[in-house]
Amino acid sequence: MGASIAEHDHDDDSDFAESHEINVTPFIDVILVLLIIFMVAAPLSTVDLPIDLPTSTATPQKKPDKPTYVSIKPDLSVAIGENMVKRVDLVHSLDAMPDASKERHVFLRADRAVPYGELMDVLEILRAGGYAKIKLVALEGVPEGAASHVAAPAKP
Repeated sequence: MGASIAEHDHDDDSDFAESHEINVTPFIDVILVLLIIFMVAAPLSTVDLPIDLPTSTATPQKKPDKPTYVSIKPDLSVAIGENMVKRVDLVHSLDAMPDASKERHVFLRADRAVPYGELMDVLEILRAGGYAKIKLVALEGVPEGAASHVAAPAKP
């Protein structure tokens, strides 16, 4: 609560008129700082490789704080996060990461256009390098062809 000091006609200066206005300036400053922090941090938490992932109806699982993504692009090139690597250097690059551990989960993303054999080749490279905890990444939702497999209701 605030008080306003104003000159009054009477001699009793001990009565201050109360002001019932809320000062929102500090609140707006805090909100703007938080907005800037989120605007800067949001793009850093995503992987920006353009990959057309297939969809899955599986129950989504909790993602770790700092996931390790291995991506296979449509041109069959391989990337860790957003850094392109050669297939022969894939395991070495994973081992050289700061949080290197064979027990961590590796999230494998592959474009819809990638042949199954190429996906299996990358899986085999990871398995041979000691990475056994591999999770496949897909988009959440109903697969595109699933709607045609649902039987139409019988008409009375």
